Amino acid sequence: MIDAGSFKNGVTIEYNNSIYQIIDFQHVKPGKGAAFVRTKLKNIIDGGVVETSFRPQEKFPQARIDRMDMQYLYNDGDLFYFMNTEDYEQVALSADAVGDSLKFVKENEVCKVLAHDGKIFSVEPPLFVELEITETEPGFKGDTATGASKPAIVETGAQVAVPLFVNTGDKIKIDTRTGEYLSRA
Repeated sequence: MIDAGSFKNGVTIEYNNSIYQIIDFQHVKPGKGAAFVRTKLKNIIDGGVVETSFRPQEKFPQARIDRMDMQYLYNDGDLFYFMNTEDYEQVALSADAVGDSLKFVKENEVCKVLAHDGKIFSVEPPLFVELEITETEPGFKGDTATGASKPAIVETGAQVAVPLFVNTGDKIKIDTRTGEYLSRA
């Protein structure tokens, strides 16, 4: 159990029959009345954000989130298959559980799978990936003064904005959190 007076960013709690992660908190001591804790909570299952206040002595069960390394194997329609790298157990996840997180991930790459009480609710891709560009327009010499970019399609099918000097067949490094081009690989 954790009380509201001990909240920290990133802590996960069970509240209103769901699991929430504390995004932001603030201890408030008004001139009149009792102190309270103003929080911004993110529902880790559906991603919704809620702002609410608690008394500092209120207690909540702390939710334990398991992070497992799993290898992304392949997708078959609406199912995405992952294999636990320790015991080789395979798990199939629905497209709803995976969401948009695999748009920069190739088959056989290792991802973090997040679960609560054995129920998987989210997949975190690696922070940075190297992908090959399969389609982009050719760049023009001397057209770099503006720092312009052009769209490019990478081998996973995702679209990324890249500088004009990048060509089809080049390998690039991408930040999966923002989807931004970082550098040539």
